[in-house]
Amino acid sequence: MKKSIFFIVIPAILFFSSCQQQTTQSSSSRAVNEKVNKVLSQMTLEEKVGQMTQITLDKFYGEHLDTARLHEYIVKYGLGSILNSHHDKSGMTTALSMKEWRDLQTLIQKYALETRLKIPVLYGIDAIHGATYLKGATLFPHNIAMAATRDPQVVHAAAKITAKEVRACGIRWDFDPVLGVGRQPLWSRFEETFGEDTYLVSELGRAVVTGYEEDGLKNTTAVASCMKHYLGYPVPLTGKDRTPAYIPEIVLRQIFLPPYKTAVDAGASTAMINSGSINGIPVHASKYLITDVLKNELGFDGMVVTDWGDIIALYKDHHVARDNKEAVRMAVNAGIDMSMVPYDLSFYHDLISLVKEGKVSMSRINDAVARILRLKFRLGLFDDPFPEKGTESYYEKPEYKKIALQAASEAVTLLKNDTLRGKPVLPLSKNTRILLAGPGANSKATLDGSWSYSWQGKNDSLYPADVHTIRQALEEEAGKNNVINISPDGFKEVSSEQISKLKKYARGVDVIILCLGEDAYAETPGSINDLTLPEDQLRLAEAAAKTGKPVILILTEGRPRIIRSIEPAMNGILLAYRPGNMGAPAIASILYGEVNPSGRLPYTYPRYTGNLMTYDMPVRAAKYYKPQWPFGYGLSYTRFIVTSLTGMS
Repeated sequence: MKKSIFFIVIPAILFFSSCQQQTTQSSSSRAVNEKVNKVLSQMTLEEKVGQMTQITLDKFYGEHLDTARLHEYIVKYGLGSILNSHHDKSGMTTALSMKEWRDLQTLIQKYALETRLKIPVLYGIDAIHGATYLKGATLFPHNIAMAATRDPQVVHAAAKITAKEVRACGIRWDFDPVLGVGRQPLWSRFEETFGEDTYLVSELGRAVVTGYEEDGLKNTTAVASCMKHYLGYPVPLTGKDRTPAYIPEIVLRQIFLPPYKTAVDAGASTAMINSGSINGIPVHASKYLITDVLKNELGFDGMVVTDWGDIIALYKDHHVARDNKEAVRMAVNAGIDMSMVPYDLSFYHDLISLVKEGKVSMSRINDAVARILRLKFRLGLFDDPFPEKGTESYYEKPEYKKIALQAASEAVTLLKNDTLRGKPVLPLSKNTRILLAGPGANSKATLDGSWSYSWQGKNDSLYPADVHTIRQALEEEAGKNNVINISPDGFKEVSSEQISKLKKYARGVDVIILCLGEDAYAETPGSINDLTLPEDQLRLAEAAAKTGKPVILILTEGRPRIIRSIEPAMNGILLAYRPGNMGAPAIASILYGEVNPSGRLPYTYPRYTGNLMTYDMPVRAAKYYKPQWPFGYGLSYTRFIVTSLTGMS
C-alpha cells in the first residue's frame, strides 16, 4: 500500500512542480512582452529600423577607433547591433585583450544610453570553438573533432566555458552552434559541422545550446546562442562556399531540418540564415523556409539575423533583385529580423523608404523589432548593459585547459596500427628515436583551424605561448634528444631540401612521424578543387616509405583529404581533425600510450574524389560505398580475447 501511495504522490508532485515552472515561465514571458510592447509603442519608424541594423566593428576603425562615427551610428541612427572584431594593420581580424573588450563594450553602451529611449546595443561575436577573438582564450576542438568524441558532456562543458569567457568580454550573443549536417567534404566550412549523421548533429547541437543558455540569459554565465546556418548550407553542389544547393523536400526534412527543430526545442534564442540558395531560391529571400517553416511550423519565437552581407548578395550575387532596395524588401518580407549589413546604412535607408511606400508592412517591422527587444530584455541588457562586475574571474581558469585536453584526447581517432615483427607500431616507448617531418609538425594554426584569434586562424603569433605544436609536445614527452625535427616553422610547402634531409636522417631513427594535412582557413578562402592531399605532402610520404623505417602519419585537417596512394605504406595513422589548443599534448599522450584512443569517425572518409557517399546511402547504392574508412570507424589499443564460448541450451 505504501508503494502505491509513493508512486501516486511522486507524479503528483512532479505534475504540480511542472505546472508551477510553466506558470513561472509564462509569467516571466508575459512580463517581458509587456516591457517590449511598451518600448515598441514609443518608437519611431527610424528607431525601429535602426534596431534591425547590424554593423561590423571594423566600420568604426581606421588606424584607431573612430569614436565620432561610432557615436553617430548609435545615437543618430539608433544602431541595434554591432558584431565582430576589427582588422589589424596586416588586414586580418584580430583578438583583443579582456580589458580592450570590456572598455569597448562600456563605450558602446554609454553611447546607447544617450539615445532617446536608451535602448542598449546587442553585440555579437563568432565564438565557435572557444572565445575566438579574446587573447589568451581557451580554444577547444572544432565541431568535427567534437563529433568524434561522441560525448555530449564534454561538448556541453566546452560550451559553458566559452559562454563564460565571452560574457567576461561584455558580449552576450554568440554566433554558434553550426547545425548544418556535413555531407560535402569539399566545403570549406566542413570542420565547423558535427559531421554527416543527423542524430549526432542534433544531440551535440542540443548540448551546445543548453551549455550556452541553460543558466538563464540574465545570468552572467550564459550567452544567447545562434543556430546556423539555416538551412542546407553544408551541401553546395559545387562544393564551394555560398553557392547553390539542390535538395529535395524529403531530404531537407529528413536530414537537414531535425537539428534545428532540436535546437528550437532546447531554447535557442537566435538563428542565422544560409548564404546560399536551395533549389534556385536564395534562403534569405525564402518566406517559406524562414517564416512558414522556422517561425510557424517549428515555433521559433527568437530573432533571425542574416549572414555577412547576404541581403546585398540577393542582387549582387544571386541576381534575384534589381537593386538593394528590392533585396531588402524580399528579405524582410521573407522573415529576416536583423541585417548583418555589415558596412553601411543602405539597409536602414532603403527599409525606411519601403515602409513609407507600403511595400513592407509596419506589422512586419513591429514583429522583427519585438523579437530583437525581447532578446535584449531576456539578456538583461535593459537592466545593466555594461560588462558585469566579477565576470573577469571567468577568464583563463586552469580547469578550462583540462576540458580542452579531455575533448582533444577523446576526439583523436586511430585509423591504422600495423603489427610489425609481432608488435603493434603504436603506442611508442619513450626511448623511441623519432624523425619528425611535415608541415603540420611546427604549426599551431593547423591544430586550431578557422576562427582562432583571427578569422582565418593562420597567424601563429596570435596564439598563446603555452599552446604547443606537435613538435614541442613530442619533445616534452620523450625528450629533445629522441626527436630529430626537419619540419619547417609554420605550415609551408614541402621542399626538396626537406625530402633530402628525411632520407639523410632516417638511418639513425626508429620511426618516422609525418605531420600532414591542412593549414588553417575559413569560409571561401578555404575553397579547393580536389580533396586529394597536396602533391608535395604525398611526395614526402612516399620518400618516408622508401626509407624502410616504420612510418606514422598524423593528420591535422578540417575535412578528409584523400590519401589512397600513400595509405598502404603508412604503418600507423592518427586523425586529429582540428583538435584545438590542447591538441598537441593529446596527440603525444596517445602516441605514447598514456591515453587509449577512442575517437570515432563522424563522417565517411572517402577513398576516391569521385565517391563521396555517406553511410546511409539508399540500399540500391550500397554496393558503391567504398570508403577509405566508414562512418563510425576507429581503433584502440585494447585487445579482446574471447575463449571457451558455449552455446545456450
